[in-house]
Amino acid sequence: MTPVRQSNDSTRRGSGPLRVVLLAGTIMACALSGCGPLGNPAESEKPDAALSTAQSNLASLSEVIDKHPDDPQAYNMRGSAYGEAGLNAQALADFDKAISLDPNYAQAYANRAVIYRKTDKLDLALADDNKAVALDASYAPAFLGRGIVYRLQGHASQALTDFNRAIALRADNAEAYYNRGLLYQSQHQHQFAIDDFTAALGLTTRKTQLFVARGLSYLAVGDNKSAAADLDEAVQEEPQNLKAWASRGLAYERLGQKDKAAGSYAKALNIDDKYEPAKAGFARVGGKAGQTYQTF
Repeated sequence: MTPVRQSNDSTRRGSGPLRVVLLAGTIMACALSGCGPLGNPAESEKPDAALSTAQSNLASLSEVIDKHPDDPQAYNMRGSAYGEAGLNAQALADFDKAISLDPNYAQAYANRAVIYRKTDKLDLALADDNKAVALDASYAPAFLGRGIVYRLQGHASQALTDFNRAIALRADNAEAYYNRGLLYQSQHQHQFAIDDFTAALGLTTRKTQLFVARGLSYLAVGDNKSAAADLDEAVQEEPQNLKAWASRGLAYERLGQKDKAAGSYAKALNIDDKYEPAKAGFARVGGKAGQTYQTF
């Protein structure tokens, strides 16, 4: 594989103190397991939140369809709004209709592939992305979508080719850099992953998952200070992010700052008291149930 390397500087910010108390009765010994990558930024919104932002669009788009029932673009647009709202069945119905009205509508195939991918129908997603690419070889989202499917299926070489193509077509596509970074991360090419996560951070306002992902790669290469800085950012932007807190605990544990490590593990366990990496980490640093820890 011939990676395309990118670099970018991120801005860090300070924070006031935060104290957390571990709920009693949550500690049991276990082996530490790794914190895996998170989902795609563009697919990470909770359905309720997305639905509230999409409601007005859905109403107006339905009015357009009522007036123009044979317009494939109207169905494609409403399908996209349904998808953003997490209403997958309705989205599929609209994309199906758009494609039935225009069998050469590349964007509708690519959009339907996103819904298939979100619902773990990877073979159907791949077929739609292949169709979209065949119809429009310059449509970057189709290459990105197919690359994600290939990555999820473990086809690293094909995924890399598609991510490279998506980035060549749209150099401002944060999700393409993010997914290529996840691919590099899965192949233990962590410096390349760090470069791609850094590039993505400069292109999007949705940064939490990127900070977590880059923090994990910093941990993998032994740059624990940079990992801690990234994970500081992640937990400040998304205070209920379980993996961010647990990974932050590991970073501070490796830095020898056991109080911060214990506080981070405790925060993770307050979110999910059955999360094994946090349980194991909390035990390793000598954490005690009911004790208060300084996390910043």
